[in-house]
Amino acid sequence: MSNPLLIEHRDGVDWVTLNRPGSLNALDPALIDALNTYFGGLYRNRDTRVVVLRGAGANFCAGLDLKHAMQRRGGQQEPPGVTESLDSQRRIADIVMAMRRCPQPIIALVQGAAAGGGFALALAADIRIATKSARMNCAFIKLGLGGCDIGTSYFLTRLVGMSVASELILTGRFIGAERALAVGLVSELVEEGGLESAAESYVDAMMTASPVGLRLSKECLNMAVDAGSLESVIAMEDRNQVLCSRSEDFNEGIRAFLEKRKPVYIRR
Repeated sequence: MSNPLLIEHRDGVDWVTLNRPGSLNALDPALIDALNTYFGGLYRNRDTRVVVLRGAGANFCAGLDLKHAMQRRGGQQEPPGVTESLDSQRRIADIVMAMRRCPQPIIALVQGAAAGGGFALALAADIRIATKSARMNCAFIKLGLGGCDIGTSYFLTRLVGMSVASELILTGRFIGAERALAVGLVSELVEEGGLESAAESYVDAMMTASPVGLRLSKECLNMAVDAGSLESVIAMEDRNQVLCSRSEDFNEGIRAFLEKRKPVYIRR
């Protein structure tokens, strides 16, 4: 069997590929475990500064592998109990929580279908770039489930507002690439085959930031989303700036700016 998750490390960047193209990169237990292991291991990883997440083939991710789930359930005499179901549910939710906790910015490259759990993975990224073929939806409500799942109600309301989030969650409708760009769900649309080159410009910009500055910036953005006041956000920002200004990276950043060159930071 092929590896369900491919990880290629290039100069501080992990290019992570969901590798089940024959199943539209649907989430089966092996891929779920691989994603949990990968993102869970990033927290203290100093070599990886940026993550690019994509799907092999023509689609990003079609969500949960329903064929596998039904085959597994069909072999049981009784439906799984509450504890087993909750454990299974939480294993998928753990992926998006690990994506938000990890200090590395994540860029999701979305083409074709990003449905259900695949949509949740894209939403948990920091930046989304899509091709014009991209179609995304909260598929859960179409399957006899509630429409809110795997953090989608959290991410969508913050990304596109309550009205559009309610529309997508309560109807399960697909949102196409053009409208996704219009409502701020994605940052950029590119032609088919142009995702990697588009991502590289974002990666290059992030790699000119100091390693500690980039990590603290993602942390501060996460805190600001749920902050109770402007004062609490400014306190976090002040703390981060003081920490960064005490590092050698700050001196190198100033020198590089004045000398009109790219900074060279010490990896640590």
